[in-house]
Amino acid sequence: MQIFPRRLGSFDLDKFLYDMKIKSSLALFSIVGIVSIAVFFSDYNPFRNGGPEASPERDAALLRTISQVLTRGHFQPKEMDDAFSKSVYALYLKDIDGGKRFLTQSDVDQLNPYELQLDDQAKAGTFEYFDRSIILLETSLAKTQGWYREILASPIDFSKNEELQADGEKLKWAKDDAELRTRWERWMKYEVLSRITEEQDKQEKPEFKGDKKDFDTLEKEQRAKVLDTYDKWFKRLLKLDHNRRLEIYLNAITNYFDPHTGYYSPREKENFDIQMSGKLEGIGARLQSDGEKTSVTEIVPGGPAWKQGVLQAKDVILKVAQGETDAESVDIMGWEIDDVVSKIRGAKDTKVTLTIQKTDGTEKIITIIRDVVIMEEGFAKSLILNESSADQDRIGYIYLPKFYADFESGRTSCAQDVAAEVEKLKKESVKGIILDLRNNGGGSLRDVVTMSGLFIEEGPIVQVKSRGRATEILRDNDSRVQWDGPLIVMVNGFSASASEILAAAMQDYSRAVIVGSTSTYGKGTVQRFFDLDNAASDDRVKPLGEMKMTIQKFYRITGKTTQLDGVIPDIVLPDFYNLLENGERDNDYPLASTTIEAVPFKQSAYRIADANQLKTNSQARVKADPTFQKVSENALRLKKRKDDSSFPLQGEKYRVWNKKQDQEAEQFDNIFKPIESFKIGNVATDLPQIQSDTARIARNESWIKERQKDVQLYETLRIMLDMLRIDGVAAGKH
Repeated sequence: MQIFPRRLGSFDLDKFLYDMKIKSSLALFSIVGIVSIAVFFSDYNPFRNGGPEASPERDAALLRTISQVLTRGHFQPKEMDDAFSKSVYALYLKDIDGGKRFLTQSDVDQLNPYELQLDDQAKAGTFEYFDRSIILLETSLAKTQGWYREILASPIDFSKNEELQADGEKLKWAKDDAELRTRWERWMKYEVLSRITEEQDKQEKPEFKGDKKDFDTLEKEQRAKVLDTYDKWFKRLLKLDHNRRLEIYLNAITNYFDPHTGYYSPREKENFDIQMSGKLEGIGARLQSDGEKTSVTEIVPGGPAWKQGVLQAKDVILKVAQGETDAESVDIMGWEIDDVVSKIRGAKDTKVTLTIQKTDGTEKIITIIRDVVIMEEGFAKSLILNESSADQDRIGYIYLPKFYADFESGRTSCAQDVAAEVEKLKKESVKGIILDLRNNGGGSLRDVVTMSGLFIEEGPIVQVKSRGRATEILRDNDSRVQWDGPLIVMVNGFSASASEILAAAMQDYSRAVIVGSTSTYGKGTVQRFFDLDNAASDDRVKPLGEMKMTIQKFYRITGKTTQLDGVIPDIVLPDFYNLLENGERDNDYPLASTTIEAVPFKQSAYRIADANQLKTNSQARVKADPTFQKVSENALRLKKRKDDSSFPLQGEKYRVWNKKQDQEAEQFDNIFKPIESFKIGNVATDLPQIQSDTARIARNESWIKERQKDVQLYETLRIMLDMLRIDGVAAGKH
């Protein structure tokens, strides 16, 4: 997937939603991997000289160790031959300049001699291709920075009949510097013109207050803003160290084996563990950076900063010191957010001292004792749903954002948490349960097997195939059925891996109705982390970091696979992304879809009485629902928008084009409104904790308001009510 924003420093909402959906749902955990994103459209930068840990010996050891581990441990190893070399060569170029905004054809010609040498370089632990690419990119950064500054120094002419092609995949390499500079001229023209048009549109609205500015004034102001935006972007591009840029190259190598095998530096592995476990040791504050200042966006309720009571949202952190207030402080202005976080984060019971600037401009020095911080919003939680016309039919709703687990301490487990939510819902006398796995990118294989067992008697859940070994059948060995009533599992195109295991098992057992978009993501592989230090004999090069590597494929109990194919819901609902390619098939080098033998399975906890009738009823409601009609229409529009990646640059043509885009988009503004007949409430036992803190109260209210507009969830509730009516399930018979 080539990501291209409407403009740098602002965004097109439609493309932003699409891209962020993909990126957020594909920060996939444990048995799921991460997808490489083109570096030039992110804050990630491979270009800065030096780095205290950089050394040729370490780099060579790292490359050789990764190559050895891939060959020996990957589920489907590939030969490191000329085919490998050509593929890695192309993947790396795509990663470092997917938009074709930095390298020219002559630059690529200097790299072409290495196209068939990367297999030999990997085996030898050498980096001629990588080193040459960095020299070319550093030269280009200096050159292109001079270009955009020169272009933005004078008024821009918008009279020419030109277009900008923003999708690098549709472009060839610029033949020379003159053509590359032309691309930068068009990018700058687009950046400025889009901002001018936006300001002109604001001035034409009846509610506009203030002095209206003419075109020339707007042009001057917006040129200055674009210059500031690009200067900040290039500052980030020039700041990260040698090890970060090397990671891009190493991941081009690992991604040739499959898109979910990747290298993790020690810092990245720490962040992964935090995401996976939902806990960290620190102060409990969420931070963001604008490239200069680091500010607080939220204080985590119950965390150390919350208990200390002084640090608040919108405060700016100026300096950081380890220990008490008399310790030496480090000025963090202009730091990357990861570097700031690494200074503030630390072991439980240690102290960190912050110099902060409050919103009124005053400065304070505060000391916070670090502790374990639990990120509650990433955990399972539940609600009570019903329809105003059927108040007696209370339905339980469980939202699970990921299959989280803490493998070290075992203190967090999504399977245990979902089991607890089920028990809470049973005490509320619900007649059915909806398990929402939309946008759930996966996680713990152990937990998905245990969780699936909550809804069936003992039996197989998933088959796992390792390289050169017999198929292993992972079973629920607990004969208890924690919930034996009607069950619906909600999925969408961003439900992946562990989500697909659970949905597939429930579908194969005819235990639940699967409701969602046209298909789930289609990731049917299992990854494991390997500490590369264990394979390195020279202690001087450690720590090398870890590699997450595909070691298994999993299969449904029917023998079919979810790899590439995903899970097809029993009832498909309109979705904004139904027409967009965003699954495993859209990645480079995914593993193939294959099948194996089925295993015997059966369950008698609950069986769907008439799935066809449920589908027919739902289709009739969806067809008559104006909101779903709008969703389907918008899916067509988003598909068209994604395919159309060129923009006019002549002033009036752009304004006409932009107005048309806005008019098309306006049809879908605010299409999701609170559904009056949709009744939502908290589980009674959750209320004391929710009401213990204003931040928790606000988050809960916001979450319920979002659900109140969720037309897919409301239709799923109505499908559940149909199940109750068709099956004749009476109150209490669970």
